[in-house]
Amino acid sequence: MTGEVSLTGRVLPIGGLKQKLLAAQRAGITTVVIPKRNEPDLDDVPAEILAKLDVHPVTDVRQVLELALAPAGAGEREAVAA
Repeated sequence: MTGEVSLTGRVLPIGGLKQKLLAAQRAGITTVVIPKRNEPDLDDVPAEILAKLDVHPVTDVRQVLELALAPAGAGEREAVAA
């Protein structure tokens, strides 16, 4: 997990998104949460890597918590914030 959240709960952009997604995929992680402001950086990630990941762009920490704390039986896979 890496990133920053403002005092008001806004999820701020990160650096090195491509490298972080490549590392997540190599580690077997299938679901990642990224800052919405990093969405344009997904263009730099190879399509075959993106096809293996369930990427959730978010703007607010509440969205992160909803994804990370989903009930175990809800079909959610392991979630990691990028």
